[in-house]
This record gives sequence, structure tokens and C-alpha cells, in this order.
Amino acid sequence: MNKKLIANNKKAYHDYFLEEEYEAGIELFGTEVKSLRMGKCSVKEAFVRIENGEVFIHQMHISPYEKGNIFNRDPLRTRKLLLHKNEILRLGQKIKEKGYTLVPVEVYFKDSKVKLKIALAKGKKLYDKRADIAKKDMKREIERDFKIRNA
Repeated sequence: MNKKLIANNKKAYHDYFLEEEYEAGIELFGTEVKSLRMGKCSVKEAFVRIENGEVFIHQMHISPYEKGNIFNRDPLRTRKLLLHKNEILRLGQKIKEKGYTLVPVEVYFKDSKVKLKIALAKGKKLYDKRADIAKKDMKREIERDFKIRNA
């Protein structure tokens, strides 16, 4: 299994507690895949919704392919995600619970196929975010002290 990362959503780790992760395929056109091979993708502003028993990703930006001319699609178009029916039903039930949402975490190539990792997430409160930042700062300081001692 060869996995090559295209785009990562660091904002998701900061804003949400990620509970369950799912791997989904994406319905794409040829020029979009070529653009992804060049690493031109962003999922920072993207969000996932379940509509009529199907899962869609909105606001995922894939830059137009330079040599694509008339075959290029809208960079922000809504794209269908490919998941098993029982996964979609399970996610639909979880989302109905208060505070749960679906967020895209990363886009990558798995062998030659484009995959999107989505996570069932619960939003963090402001004090949770502050605690995470404090932990990160402490860890960074400890690593810095350790590096100075060993130098």
C-alpha cells in the first residue's frame, strides 16, 4: 500500500475532537486527478454533508489543470464521496446527535486512487483549544531544553 499525501487539514485537529475516521473515494474527472498529482488541492474550508443517502464534500478546492482548457471543471464544485451504504447510515445516525459533524482530514493517493480521510468530529470549546496550545508549548519547551543539554 503506497500512500502519498496531497493535502492535510491541520485546522480540523485544532478545532475538533476527531473520534472515528473513514476512508472515502472521490468522484473526479481526469483533469482534476492530474491537478491533484501536481499537489494543487486544499481542504481547509471544506465540509462534508449527507444528502439523500449520499455523501458530498463542499468547498474542496482543486486548482484547474493548466493544460486542461475546455475539460477543466469548477474548482469549488460539489464532489460525491464513495462510501459503503452501512457506513453512510452509521454516519447519518451519529450526525443527528448533538455536536457531531463530518470533517475532511486529508487527501492522498492510495496506490493510484485518490482517497479522502473524513472524520466524525465533535467541536472543541475555547478552553479545550487553549489547553491544547498550552500542552504544545510545554512539549516544545521540553524538547528545546533537552536539545540544549545534549548539544
